[in-house]
Amino acid sequence: MSLETMRPNPTWDAASYEEAVETLAAYNDDVVYKIWGGDWCKDCRALLPDFGAALEAAAVPDERIEEFSLDQDKQGPGVDEYDIEYIPTIVIENDEGEEITRFVEEEDVPPAVWLAEEIETAPESA
Repeated sequence: MSLETMRPNPTWDAASYEEAVETLAAYNDDVVYKIWGGDWCKDCRALLPDFGAALEAAAVPDERIEEFSLDQDKQGPGVDEYDIEYIPTIVIENDEGEEITRFVEEEDVPPAVWLAEEIETAPESA
């Protein structure tokens, strides 16, 4: 793994997020998760361990998860191509490389919940 912050949180309770885990699991073979973050970043350290645990609970294959570690200037692979400004940013793409949705830095709910809701309603994910 390129991001230590993506190491799954061992205390994360999958049962509390059953719907989100089921949704992520349902798309295991259909989407790719591209995650930009930095181990130095406070928001990444707060959000990504739980997201890593959600991906693990959903049995998302490693080849469907791409991690990009950014430096403190938020520079690194794919930053310009994907217009990454804030981290963590999680982009979900289909197998054709089309973006379905993205989670940027902070929403009202955890990344796994937010992305699961988005992926279910996105027309591209069907």
